[in-house]
Amino acid sequence: MKRWVAAFRLVGVGFFIGGSIALGVFGGQWLDSRLNTHLFWLVGLILGIVIAFLGVYQMLLPLLGNKQDKENN
Repeated sequence: MKRWVAAFRLVGVGFFIGGSIALGVFGGQWLDSRLNTHLFWLVGLILGIVIAFLGVYQMLLPLLGNKQDKENN
């Protein structure tokens, strides 16, 4: 994999993390305003973090696989 492709993938990872967490929190705040509660922002935060973790794992798996392939050859 070329270096610039790997660099763009890493930049995308940062945006994905920020977007997942922000979307979870804002979605939770929206639900809180609709239901007059103060709990769903925390649920959204936790859900956003979990989605971000799983997504980052899936995005970085090909990069880690290429590195291991080069070490075995």
